[in-house]
Parts: sequence; structure tokens; C-alpha cells
Amino acid sequence: GAHPLQVNAGEEKKADTGKKKMNEGAGDGGRTELTPWPAFINERLEMYNKLKAEHDALLAERAANDSKPIKVTLPDGKQVDAESWKTTPYQIACGISQSLADNTVIAKVNKIVWDLDRPLEEDCTLELLKKKHLVQEAVYWHSSAHIMGEAMERIYGGCLCYGPPIENGFYYDMFLEEGGVSSNDFSALETLCKKIMKEKQAFERLEVKKETLLEMFKYNKFKCRILNEKVNTPTTTVYRCGPLIDLCRGPHVRHTGKIKTIKIHKNSSTYWEGKADMESLQRIYGISFPDAKMLKEWEKFQEEAKSRDHRKIGRDQELFFFHELSPGSCFFLPKGAYIYNTLIEFIRSEYRKRGFQEVVTPNVFNSKLWMTSGHWQHYSDNMFSFEVEKEIFALKPMNCPGHCLMFDHRPRSWRELPLRLADFGVLHRNELSGALTGLTRVRRFQQDDAHIFCAMEQIEEEIKSCLEFLRTVYDVFGFSFKLNLSTRPEKYLGDIEVWNQAEKVTVVLSTFYTKARLQLKVLLCLFGFKIDIQIKDAIGRYHQCATIQLDFQLPVRFNLTFVSHDGNDKTRPVIIHRAILGSVERMIAILTENYGGKWPLWLSPQQVMVVPVGPACDEYAQKV
Repeated sequence: GAHPLQVNAGEEKKADTGKKKMNEGAGDGGRTELTPWPAFINERLEMYNKLKAEHDALLAERAANDSKPIKVTLPDGKQVDAESWKTTPYQIACGISQSLADNTVIAKVNKIVWDLDRPLEEDCTLELLKKKHLVQEAVYWHSSAHIMGEAMERIYGGCLCYGPPIENGFYYDMFLEEGGVSSNDFSALETLCKKIMKEKQAFERLEVKKETLLEMFKYNKFKCRILNEKVNTPTTTVYRCGPLIDLCRGPHVRHTGKIKTIKIHKNSSTYWEGKADMESLQRIYGISFPDAKMLKEWEKFQEEAKSRDHRKIGRDQELFFFHELSPGSCFFLPKGAYIYNTLIEFIRSEYRKRGFQEVVTPNVFNSKLWMTSGHWQHYSDNMFSFEVEKEIFALKPMNCPGHCLMFDHRPRSWRELPLRLADFGVLHRNELSGALTGLTRVRRFQQDDAHIFCAMEQIEEEIKSCLEFLRTVYDVFGFSFKLNLSTRPEKYLGDIEVWNQAEKVTVVLSTFYTKARLQLKVLLCLFGFKIDIQIKDAIGRYHQCATIQLDFQLPVRFNLTFVSHDGNDKTRPVIIHRAILGSVERMIAILTENYGGKWPLWLSPQQVMVVPVGPACDEYAQKV
């Protein structure tokens, strides 16, 4: 369903779950399965069956003529004999034990996720992933999305669009010529999904020529767009389960019976690829699990999260609101502004202790600045830009290029380093209107942003100081946190000695923070050494807020230099990008939900209230 690009799960318009529309069959009973099915379903299936027969004949010929003995290495190092183009991961699982085969839902071949019934092609490593692995695997939810997609076609008869797995479950978008989706339809959809699961429909993979697929999906302009605009290869893959055939890279579970329980829980409207000038689509969300107990736990968690929703608490406590005349820009009411300003003052007080200097920089810059920094080439679609006197200007989406100008406005000496510049300046990012979600996805925001310009030999101490800073702040909030660490990419910019120095720091930090029982995970990052910090809230969710990044690119792009202690005036500084709260708006959303609206005294906008027991006490209550 999500081939070859997935759209952001947040790119949706305001949920429309409560409204009933004419001609959508959304009375109290909701919709039922169409009789007969739309003609395109059987036409598509007929074409698929012909192609599948040709493919099976070709595979049989290849197995007969090209098959050769191969070695399959299991995780314990044991090697199993197999035949290329014949042996499948499922057959190897059966050879080990039937119990393993029954409980394995997907395979990894040479660390690439692989269908259990897809023949192996060469010597390889093989992992067999069982049910307990699957909640972390997008495969499970992707297969579940296809089950829901089949049910949607059979109930609504519309054109399916994207249907990817997301962080918590999956969704499918559908274009309907008329009418819409109602929550009253969920019961019928779930019933049909369960029927599909009971039928144990096999997931079949088929590689097909692009022009053939354009014919197969001629009824669906959205699939044709994907083929024409996104598929740059002569062939691509489709997957079938039951009557559903959809563009998809896969892989999938063996059959629909591997999905044990499914819940359809939300619908909304969205735009094609999140663009407000494109067609309006109906989006349905679902989630699935290997057993009913996990679904019950999820439902309990959802209820708890719903009661803590920052949008509800923000409204009930009169903290903030949004208005259609300025989408994605929050109006903070007096109580909300108190929390906002208290957080900033808290960080300011830490700045004073830690040698940071606060600066103020412009909101609007000529596009030449963003061209120098590299943001214009990669980020201009996310910037608000406009023309002034035949020059293009833009609202700043980040502070770092402005701070580079500040560093560069006069010669700098090693005696000034490390130079720690902090900025609470207003930032704007042109998020798609459909992606805006409360305080977590906004267009206007402020960060506790700072940039540390330092010499190579100061990197280690500054990084340690940054980590100590964030630990101090998160201890006050009561957050535990984990670190994700990135090191040198294959294509890096900067002197090899600088990188080597940075990676020494990585080793030091890894040792130090492992002892502190903080999880470290090595990731790849385009810009270099980067630490992403995820905080854990009161109900166990992780949120990324803080970031610490070592940057070698911007000093090169802006040709930043300082005079070193040995008199070299061409010495290149290193920049450490650093934020603790991240976006103040997003942090307020997280804190609101973490505390459930029960603010700690120092953050509470209404710390004390005197309630007289009767009119006789009013005068005294006023004095108190």
C-alpha cells in the first residue's frame, strides 16, 4: 500500500468523525458490504491471475534450469543447505520445527525483511522473526493495512491511495466520488476484516512491468500518478490478498490469519499527498496485535492518553488556543504565557551559571544567507519567503546562520572561545496545513537555541557540559531520558583530525553514560556527530526534544576562522548546536500531558487559591 513513498501520518485535515453527510449511508447502522462488488475488483483480479500464472511458469523454469546449492547461515552460526530459486524461509523454518514455522511471521535475509514464501536466491544469512518481535516491525501493521484496504474496497468501492504502517498502527486513504466515512461504519469494517483474517488469504508478491500496471490500475488515477511520478524502474511489485491487489514493496506476513486482532479507531479527511490544492481523501486508522491482551492494554493506554491530551487540558485550563486566521500559531492566554515565560526564565537562569550569552537576531533574512548555509537548496519549501525590492527574503526557520554572521562580523581570537550564543528568537516553518497538530506541530515557535563556537580541543568538555545541562533540566521535570548517538558518515565534510577528535569524545561519552545506565544507540547522520535525546513521560511515551550536534559544515560554508594561540588566523572553529527544551511550544505540550494538567508549584499559573467558607469570612479572605 505505501509504494514507493509514504506520506506523513499527520498530513490530515481536521478530523470529521462526528459529522454525518448525505448519501454516505452513515446512519446508526453504518455501511454494509457492496453487492455486487465494483467491476474494477474482478477485472483487476482477472488480469492479475493471468500474470501470476506466467510468473509461476517462469519461476518453475528458473528453478529447473538455474537452481544451485546454496548455504543459509542462521543467527547461531549453523549453516543449512538449500537450493536457489526453490527453498523458501518457511521451508527452512519447517525443517527446524513445525512450532517455529507456525510462530514465524516474517524473515530477514541478509538483514533485509523478506516474505516467508519468497524463494532464496543466493548464499545468505537468515533470521526468522516470531510474533514477539512483530509489534516493533512495520511488516505486521503493513499487512494489517492491506486487510483493512480490502475491506474498504468491498464496503465503500472507492479508489485506494496510500496505506502505510505508521508509528502506532496503520491507515489507508481512499478517494470517494461522493459521501464520506463515519465512525458508525467501523463495526462493519472490523467485522469484514475479521472475516478476511479467518479466511487466511495468502499474501502473494508479483513483479510486473510498469506499463502493464498502468493498465491494471487505469480505474484509479492516484495509483497511475504513483506509477508515473514515483516509479523510475521498468518493473515494480504488487501484492495480493484475496481480491485486493495493490502497489507495494512489501514484504508481508504469509497470510491474513497471522493477524490475530484488529481495531479500527479513527477517521479523518486529508488531501492527496498533504497538499491543500489536491483532491480530498478519506483516511481510516487502525491498529492490530498478535493477541487480544495487547489490544486491551493499548485501549487502556489510549484512554489514559486521551484524558491527558494537551489540547483538551489547554482549553479547559485556559492556557492557549488556535485560530483559523493564523494556522499553526498559538495564542497563549495569561496562564499559558506564565508557563511559557517561566520555562524560558528557568533556562535563562541556567545560562547565567554556565557562561552562555543571550543575543537577539533578525527574523527576516535575504535568501542569499540560506543559500550560503545550504538550507535554501534543501529546505526552501518549508520557509515563508517573499519579495522585497526584487530580492527574495524569508522568515528564519532556525538561528544558526544568523549566529554565524554574528561570529564573523569581526576577527575572533582563541581567547574568546568557547563562545556560547543563546537565542530565544521567533522561528517560522511552513508546515503543511494538514500536518498542524496542537502544540506538537506548529508554524510559529521559539527554541532554547544555542550555538557554541569552540576549538577542536574544547569539544569534549563542551559536549560533557551540554549533557550535564540537559540532565539538570530534565531532573527538575522528573524525566528519565535516553540518548541516540550518531558518528561519522561515509561522506563527511571537514578535516579528518577533527573527526578523529570527535570520535574520541564518542568513546568517552559512551563509557560515561553507559555507566549511568543510559541507553546509547549508534545511528547514521548526514551532518556528523549528533546526539538526539528522548525523554520518557509519565505514561511511558518517548519524545524527542533536546539535541546536541557537532557541525563541521557551517564553519566551512561561512568561512569562519579565528586566530589560534600560535598566531594562525585561519583556524576553523567547530559549532555545537544545542537545545534542551527544543521547541518551547512542544515542551509545553509534553509537560501538560506528563503532569495531566496537575502542574508542579513552580510552573503552576495558579499556585494558591483562597476559598472562604462563607460570606462572614470574605473580608479576612481578601486580606490573606
